Amino acid sequence: MSKAEFKTRKEAAWAITNATSGGTPDQIRYLVEQNCIGPLCDLLTVMDIKIVQVALNGLENILRLGDQDAKLNSGTNRYAVLVEECYGLDKIEFLQSHENMEIYQKAFDIIEHYFGTEEEDARVAPSVDTEQQQYSFSADQSVPMGGFQF
Repeated sequence: MSKAEFKTRKEAAWAITNATSGGTPDQIRYLVEQNCIGPLCDLLTVMDIKIVQVALNGLENILRLGDQDAKLNSGTNRYAVLVEECYGLDKIEFLQSHENMEIYQKAFDIIEHYFGTEEEDARVAPSVDTEQQQYSFSADQSVPMGGFQF
């Protein structure tokens, strides 16, 4: 699928997305074993809005199964890892600035649900001082003692 003509890649994307939306979990796992994630991620950069939507839908269906499998097994969504390994997450993040609101929303939802973690939020958010009812900030300890030399 990754080396075929665009028209063929387009048809393959439709077939994969249809299979992931109506197929059994085993059928979806088989498609992933046949390396469908990378080519779907590659289609996220094409100019055809409909194909970008089809690719996002297929990836979302695969990631949903990965989430279900993660809850039953290791706790890690293996399919999310595969998307990241083929730079699919970068492409999905880029789609958050897409002019088409449906693509933007789908990209946002995928990142929020399958790639966002509360663990990251806890590291970024300041701690709360409950007595004074305000945020408490601490000085960044990674700054050299003498400051930065420019």
